Amino acid sequence: MSFSQAVLAPGCWLLVLCALVSLVLYGLALAQRPWRALLADTALQHRWLAASVAVLLMWQLRAQAVEWLSLHLMFTALLTLVFKAPLALVTILIVNLAAVVTGRVDWPLLGVNLLVTGVMPALVTVLIWRLVDRRLPDNLMVFLFVCGFFGAALSTLAAGLVAVGLMMLGADDAHALYQAMEYARFLPLLMPSEAFITGMLMAILLVYHPSWVATFNDHRYIDTK
Repeated sequence: MSFSQAVLAPGCWLLVLCALVSLVLYGLALAQRPWRALLADTALQHRWLAASVAVLLMWQLRAQAVEWLSLHLMFTALLTLVFKAPLALVTILIVNLAAVVTGRVDWPLLGVNLLVTGVMPALVTVLIWRLVDRRLPDNLMVFLFVCGFFGAALSTLAAGLVAVGLMMLGADDAHALYQAMEYARFLPLLMPSEAFITGMLMAILLVYHPSWVATFNDHRYIDTK
């Protein structure tokens, strides 16, 4: 779920707050200098660029019954698991900038959409990954189902709830708020879709190319078994 047109009140403090939060968190992500890994690994460059282009294209497949709100798969959880959060957030930034440049999204909504489609799902995915990494058994299926399936579903739920919450706090149109609440009913449909795609692609990668998944330690989960 992402916003296409400004339905929050013009000059709304939420627009400024979301932009500041996104700026700070993106700054923290970029402070880790993710480009160093890209510059050091040509194969990683190819994989990341291919994934970024694929996500950019997949975002074009969206349901948009009203002009200001779009329902689409985000792939943020998948990107976070495969490339870790900093590179995943860079990809989401590129995709959102492309939507602004092409005129599909109003530019004041950039910070809001980065928060909804990037920061929140990436944060939830990282928290679940940390839980699996530190608290749960070193089991391939545990990693796949908890991080891949459950993590993707929960990150989608978090993004949707944040979007609806922003509408409840700052919508300037009562009808738009009603439509947002109606769209919230579609979250149970988006969650299994995101979970299935993420889990399926993660399963393929873990079987054939486990070294491509940055959050997965193949020696710990496979070689020691």
